[in-house]
Amino acid sequence: KHWDLFENGWELRGLPEAAYRALAGLMAYLDATQMMEPSHLKRPSLYLQEAFVELDQSTRRNLELTKRLQGETYGSLAWVLDKCCTTMGSRLLKKWVERPLRDPAAIRERLDAVDEIHRNAALRSGLRESLSGIRDLERLVARISYKSCNARDLIAVATSLEQVPRLKQRTAGASSRLLQWIADKLDEVPEVVRAVRETLVDDPPVSLTEGGIIRPGYSPEVDELRDLAAGGKHWLIEFEARERERTGIKSLKVGYNKVFGYYIEVTKPNLSLVPDDYVRKQTLVSAERFITPELKEKETAILGAEEKLFNEQYRLFCELRDCVESHVRRLQQTAAAIAQLDVCCSLAEVACLYGYVRPEVTEEGPIIIEEGRHPVLERVLPPGSFVPNDLVLDEKQRVLIITGPNMGGKSTYCRQNALIVLMAQMGSFVPCKSCTVSCVDRIFARVGAYDDLVLGRSTFMVEMNEVARILRNATSKSLVILDEIGRGTSTFDGLSVAWAVVEFLADKKTMGARGLVATHYRELTLLSDLKAGVANYHVTVKKSGDDIVFLRKVRKGVAEGSFGIDVARMAGLPEDVISRAREILHALETEARKGGSAKGILGRLASRTAGTAFIPEGQHLLLGPDSPRRGETVPEGHRRVLSRLKELDVNNMTPLQALETLYALTQEFNREQGDD
Repeated sequence: KHWDLFENGWELRGLPEAAYRALAGLMAYLDATQMMEPSHLKRPSLYLQEAFVELDQSTRRNLELTKRLQGETYGSLAWVLDKCCTTMGSRLLKKWVERPLRDPAAIRERLDAVDEIHRNAALRSGLRESLSGIRDLERLVARISYKSCNARDLIAVATSLEQVPRLKQRTAGASSRLLQWIADKLDEVPEVVRAVRETLVDDPPVSLTEGGIIRPGYSPEVDELRDLAAGGKHWLIEFEARERERTGIKSLKVGYNKVFGYYIEVTKPNLSLVPDDYVRKQTLVSAERFITPELKEKETAILGAEEKLFNEQYRLFCELRDCVESHVRRLQQTAAAIAQLDVCCSLAEVACLYGYVRPEVTEEGPIIIEEGRHPVLERVLPPGSFVPNDLVLDEKQRVLIITGPNMGGKSTYCRQNALIVLMAQMGSFVPCKSCTVSCVDRIFARVGAYDDLVLGRSTFMVEMNEVARILRNATSKSLVILDEIGRGTSTFDGLSVAWAVVEFLADKKTMGARGLVATHYRELTLLSDLKAGVANYHVTVKKSGDDIVFLRKVRKGVAEGSFGIDVARMAGLPEDVISRAREILHALETEARKGGSAKGILGRLASRTAGTAFIPEGQHLLLGPDSPRRGETVPEGHRRVLSRLKELDVNNMTPLQALETLYALTQEFNREQGDD
């Protein structure tokens, strides 16, 4: 049966056979599960990969496009940009965010529409006012097609369509091509509005079984049955009053249930007053229920009228629903146009509220961002506190190596520029002073560290999988963000991988992509002298005594240091640990300045005598204030650590290797001390 849909206009010329089979299988599934022909489904459209910027799952997650890493919408890019007045617009906005365009001409069409609404405050206000009165037409049409709608859904369709003439009027004189296209696609569907308003009451009940949905005067038969049913209710009230007077039972009442129909209820203290023509029907704890021939005769007429009234109202409702369904294609076209208009209005509203500017989009050339800001962080930070930064990616500097301390803003800088490029290519204004973007074909963002326990992959393995995917798929027109690549393994392994990856990215023979690489490996900065297109930048800090102030300004050059101990102190590490770290760092830096090997640092620690280990004079600095003094016996638990020191080939170790080894030995020393 699903093949009939293709024969009835769903022909897709040039579609691969595999795609045909997949689509046919999907239609078969819908046919089997929905038990009806899905008449509201639109004609399938081809997703042309070359028309959109490719964003893999990791990049979407790392850039937090539609939700944060914690799963919340708050704090995502879509959260900032979504000022839509309709649910349809919000859904389409997320699609625009996740599928930026590649074609500069198509991007400029969107920007022209946003720009026109942005510059005309009256137009923007009027459009948003009309859009606010529109319900979710896409979902309503689906419910109508599946025959699961109620009368209120049809009223919502009519109410939404009544806003269309105002939208057409406001967009009719637009100069941008996209707004002109939207105005042309907006269909008032007056037949639907007229039919709904003539048939249904203004505020129908939710349930169709309650009746009261057909407007008085629309159907003579419904009006007659309604009068008959209402007359029956009035007769019951009069009958109850008459029987109270006839029997003298003041508490007598007439009720109804689905089992016995209408009945007369008399409390037990008044049973002696019950007339002979009452027929007992049911006995309760405190009362008894009766019927009379007159009541039974009237019951048949009343219930018959109510049943006929419900059936006739439901029949008329189904006719109306089918009438609306016959216009489903026009309704879907209007819904799609409204959603696009709503997104354009939302982007224009955001641009006005937050001071965004229109980007210049080109096919080739540099990416230049002046005083760029992170679109999300500037919204959650106190007004004016976010520090803007510039970016230039051109032939002279395709790959930027960014150094600086933790918390300095390296990751923020990388992500904000990726988001600005993405926003520009989705057709949005951007948070900066000025912006020129040569279109990218892919954006990759390798940031953060996490493992995958289910698949048995370590943090470093996950990182390398993502990097491998980037190196296999990125091109010279791609934008690559790499944050702290290589930190999940040993220093030399990580540095080696990071070095090779940056070389691969920057080299035009292998890739020549544009990229931002945030790192703590100062050795990577040597690449700027060895590889064309690589430049060094750093985030600035201000040192004040033992404190540091993060200026968060990105400047050309290499950072003075990582300030890791200072950041650790800010994080609240014990002062003893911080002091000890400074002593060790000083010793390592002193030895490194001498140009010697690690012998000067670790060699002294390896000194021992046969059987009993002693601490020579001067070694107290590196072993800590509580370590044994000269001639004191080292506890048995520490001998394994000293044995490892003796086995080290310190003559061939660099200061960096010595630091790694010292760190590992310190951890082992502390564990042994705890055991003792």
